[in-house]
Amino acid sequence: MFEPNTSLTFEQFMARALHDPSCGYYARQIRRVGRGGDFTTAPMLSPAPARAIAAWATNAMRETQCRNLIELGPGAGTLAANVFQHLPWHVRLRTHLHLVETSAPLAAQQKKLLGKRASWHTTPLQALAACNGNAVIFSNELVDAFPVRRFQKTLTGWQELKIHYDANLRIHESLLDEAPLPDSSVFLAKHALGQWVEVHESYHQYLSKWLPSWKAGRMLTIDYGARADDLYQRQPNGSIRAYLLQQRIDGPQIYQNPARQDITADVNFTDLENWSLPWVSENKLSHLRDFLQGYAEDSLTDLDGAGTAFLVLDQKR
Repeated sequence: MFEPNTSLTFEQFMARALHDPSCGYYARQIRRVGRGGDFTTAPMLSPAPARAIAAWATNAMRETQCRNLIELGPGAGTLAANVFQHLPWHVRLRTHLHLVETSAPLAAQQKKLLGKRASWHTTPLQALAACNGNAVIFSNELVDAFPVRRFQKTLTGWQELKIHYDANLRIHESLLDEAPLPDSSVFLAKHALGQWVEVHESYHQYLSKWLPSWKAGRMLTIDYGARADDLYQRQPNGSIRAYLLQQRIDGPQIYQNPARQDITADVNFTDLENWSLPWVSENKLSHLRDFLQGYAEDSLTDLDGAGTAFLVLDQKR
């Protein structure tokens, strides 16, 4: 999928490896999710996230008078189906479920599972248009699937990573000359010389396209990551990694199986808050263990595991 003598930024490499419509990971291999696949999401390990999200959605729809519930990036559809099932029956009867999905294989799985209980859209703008802009929105492990730009702190400043494929398709890394940096709080935090960081600028662009069309509601974003000041503690090489058959892959090996493995990076929740500021009136950030309080007594609330590795951002429009 990559041609000899080609140069591209890391973000362009990751975008093609994950999202190329003909051969990207999410277009072809994403069926391999779950215990026998490349990675497993939290809702596949426990019913607790679906129950907690259903309770949150019930309160959010009551508070905002919204009857439309949107999931962004619903994966196999398991979470959406379970959330919908855990809504109180009187709420479920008047709730219209919308799924925003760009992957054809995943949309097919979702339709088998949910049938006529949901409407499908390829962009949030389409979903919001169907809701007249009024909706309660949630996503789980969506942001980390967006391509990232990678930067290293050098003596001359922050420089972006570039990838070059030579005539024999061997990969070489280099740093681009200094250029204007993307809008990210990560550059304001203190970092040692040599530190690698990632910026989900593609997610920022994604938000900017549809947030202005969101008129009212609440939005829940669940993902692994931290605030900017804490994101790279004990991670001098950044947080980029790949997953293949449940095995974590770091370093140069992440280039060896493009389009056959998931590639991901931790999420900067300070950025998510800042990027939403023009359109969001309230931000509440908590750990997953606190969000699941009363719904889970398992590994998802572990202080040394998913309970603190995952954060939950609750925002109001």
